[in-house]
This record gives sequence, structure tokens and C-alpha cells, in this order.
Amino acid sequence: MSAAEHDAVPVERHRVLLAARDAWTLTKRNLRHFQRKPRLLVFSTIQPIMFVVLFSAVFGGVAGDALPGDVSYLDFLLPGIFVQSAAFRSTQTAVGLAEDLEQGVIDRFRSMPMSRQAVLAGRTFADLTRNLAVLLLMTAVGYLLGFRFTQGLLAALGALAVVGLFGFVLSWIFTYVALAVPGAEAAQTAGFVTVFPLVFASSIFVPVETMPDWLRGFAANSPVTVTADAARALSIGGPTLRPVLLTLAWATAILAIAVPASVRRYRRIS
Repeated sequence: MSAAEHDAVPVERHRVLLAARDAWTLTKRNLRHFQRKPRLLVFSTIQPIMFVVLFSAVFGGVAGDALPGDVSYLDFLLPGIFVQSAAFRSTQTAVGLAEDLEQGVIDRFRSMPMSRQAVLAGRTFADLTRNLAVLLLMTAVGYLLGFRFTQGLLAALGALAVVGLFGFVLSWIFTYVALAVPGAEAAQTAGFVTVFPLVFASSIFVPVETMPDWLRGFAANSPVTVTADAARALSIGGPTLRPVLLTLAWATAILAIAVPASVRRYRRIS
């Protein structure tokens, strides 16, 4: 190693540490924003609970006949609702970042001596924290309704971790959406249009075997379905290895594309 290369290593390490510090500072800043708006956390929890109650009452009788063994529709549905709620909450990453752009907060960050990547990381890590908090609340409500994790504590934590990872991955997609689509309202609409068909063409509400042939192949391999299947297997049992590995593969592929694309887009608007 040459002397120049030897000196470059600690310099690069110092930059990474500074970027991590800036990201942590902005994560706390975004979390304080949630604290000032507790209604966001409340409504983020109420909506998926309404889905659980309504879908159980409306579709439980029909969909229950397609379930294997003695699995109840509530046990089948709730892990899927975890994934559905994480997907829709991830669109709030686009809204929050777009609002910061509109209100000039990003311009203020640009004028400060801080890592530019930290702005995006701080946003996505704050949304990951909020997602995990809502998942815990949903789990508590699910237990009141009769849902139970049957595979042990570690598997239950694994189910929540899989869903949290899925929401974090989608947050990076909607980070790019916020930087590419001008305005919070347009970013929210773009996010909803993207997530809505993916959520309903999946195994969240019914097994993919009940879908028509032209849709089944897509639904069975979409990232939403494999994440829902992984969360469900870790929650109530069933084949676990394949859906978990597919979830990790989808997460790695999406992050490998979305993170550099978002950072590059952010640099262009800076």
C-alpha cells in the first residue's frame, strides 16, 4: 500500500463516521416531527386494524374455505396486513421528503456542512422506526382480537423484522419518487398508484391459488407476496426458508438500485 493509499483509509473512515452522525441527527429530527403529530401514529394504526376487522367479517367465510388445515382467516390475514400497512406507510416517505423540498428545509440542509446522503438516510431510518412502532401496536391489537404467534419468540421477532425490512426497502423507492415528482400531493398520488395494485395482486388477503391463471404467476413471485408468506410462516408456521430467502433477494436487489439512484437524483437537484 502506498503512502497516499495509507492516508486515504482513515480519511474515508472519518467521512463515513461523520455521515453516520449526520444521519442519526436527522433521524432524531424526523422522529421529533412524528412526536409533534401523534395523530399520524394513531391513524397509521387505526387503518390497518379496520382492514383486519372488516376483511375478517366480509371475506372470512369465503376465503377461509381456501385455507389449508385448521388455519383461521384472522391468523392468515394479520401477517399480510402487517405487510400491507408497511407498504402504504412507506409512501409517507415520499410525502415527508417532498414537503421538506417544498418548504425549503432541504435547501437549508444544503447550506450546512453535512453529508448529503445523510438527508435521505435520516428520512428512511425515521420511517423505519415509525413502522416498527406501528407493528408493535398492531400486534397488541391482534392479540386482543385472538391472533397468536405460534412459532416462538425468535420467529415472531423475525416476522416483524422481515416486515420492517420490506417497509425500509420501499421507503428508498419512494425517496426516489419524491425527488423525481414535484410536490407532496403528486408524490403521494404516485406512491398510492404504485402500491395499490401490488398489494391486492398478492397473497395478503387470499392464497394466490385462488387467483386466475394470468395473475397467479405474477402474484406468486412479487415482493409483496414473498414478504407476506415469510411473515406468515414465521408467525403461524409453514414453509419458511424459500419465502425468507426470496424476501432477502428482493430487498437486496431493490436497495442496490434504489439507494444509488436516489443519491444520484439528490445530487442533481442540489
